[in-house]
Amino acid sequence: MTKRILAVAVVAAAIGVGSLTGGTWRAHRFGAAQASAHAATVYTCPMHPDYHSDHPGNCPVCGMTLEEEHAKAATGGDAAARALPPGSVQVSAERQQAIGIRLGVVNRTAGRRVLRTTGRVAPDENRTFPIVAAVSGWIRTVESVTTGDAVRRDQPLASVFTPDPQLKSAEEAYYEGLEMLYRGAAAPAPARSHGGRTPVEEVERLADAVRSLGVSNTQLRQMAKRREVEHDIRVESPVDGVVLKRSVSSGLRFDRGFEFYRIADLSRVWILADVYREQLPFIRRGASARITTAEERSALSATVSPSEPIFDEAAQTLKVRLEAANPRLALKPGMFVDVEFRFALPPALVVPADAIVDSGLRKTVFVDRGNGSFEPRLVETGWHIGDDVEVTKGLAAGERIVISGTFFIDSESRMKAAKP
Repeated sequence: MTKRILAVAVVAAAIGVGSLTGGTWRAHRFGAAQASAHAATVYTCPMHPDYHSDHPGNCPVCGMTLEEEHAKAATGGDAAARALPPGSVQVSAERQQAIGIRLGVVNRTAGRRVLRTTGRVAPDENRTFPIVAAVSGWIRTVESVTTGDAVRRDQPLASVFTPDPQLKSAEEAYYEGLEMLYRGAAAPAPARSHGGRTPVEEVERLADAVRSLGVSNTQLRQMAKRREVEHDIRVESPVDGVVLKRSVSSGLRFDRGFEFYRIADLSRVWILADVYREQLPFIRRGASARITTAEERSALSATVSPSEPIFDEAAQTLKVRLEAANPRLALKPGMFVDVEFRFALPPALVVPADAIVDSGLRKTVFVDRGNGSFEPRLVETGWHIGDDVEVTKGLAAGERIVISGTFFIDSESRMKAAKP
């Protein structure tokens, strides 16, 4: 009886221990399952993917609503991220749509291109005529011709008086030469004198001496008829043109070298077009360009000058000089115009200009690596024409890249790369 009681007690104890062990194992299994289920869901910020939370809410950094991610996917994403170069970012499809990310393909293209830029009209320096005082004096009268007015050749502009004795001496010598010429006109063969010059050549030399003091051809012919000493000099336009500058007024005293007027023949003008350094190789000397203005519906043709471009330090551009006919005088000095150059390009890798993030020290393009991953890729560029940029190093044809929304991707990449 005693043995039977003892056996029952042992069996009961064994059952109790087994129950306790089983209960503990079940409790542990149930708790682990709960913990696993609880840890299976995490929440991250679309703009700050490094921030994680075990419950929904808002990002403490930017205030955006946290998005749910599964632990398994997160683990796989982390492994993929570790396989990408530093600075790579992960952006969900929803977030890409929200911030306006668009993708494009790197293409190798060739064909004709149009380079559009602006230019400024300038007078042709070879057709610009300053009227400068050869003697000192003062202004007697001024005609009603002002800056911007069109003038004709030999049109009177002003009258000046000079007490300079050179003018009187030159006039008297000229009159004497004329008298000698007329006296010897009846001779069959005029003798050479004055250093081997004929009387006609001598008179022309004396006339040049008078002209050098500011006397025009029209006034010189009148003086030859009257044979009187003149102290007044008429200022006349040397060409048909437009007054670019007027510096005279009645009673004004002036010295030798003073500029009375500046007249320009605007039948042909220069156009100084702004071109960047990488665009210069495509603009050949003698090539044609198309000129348009807001006022003129029809386009004008211009030719690239053989002169060297001039660097503009303020604009950081090169001034390419064009020469254009201006028959209707529609192009005025100082006017801005639109310039188009057309040319052919060899095959090259081309991407949109917005796809390149230029920090000044380096240029970056973000390459799509799939599953929302974007890799920053350093590139080197060549020509830049319109919205297209040539990539000479760093990309391959067919690669998908970010062409819109690069600012947001670059900002997140910089923040991620800055973290230790």
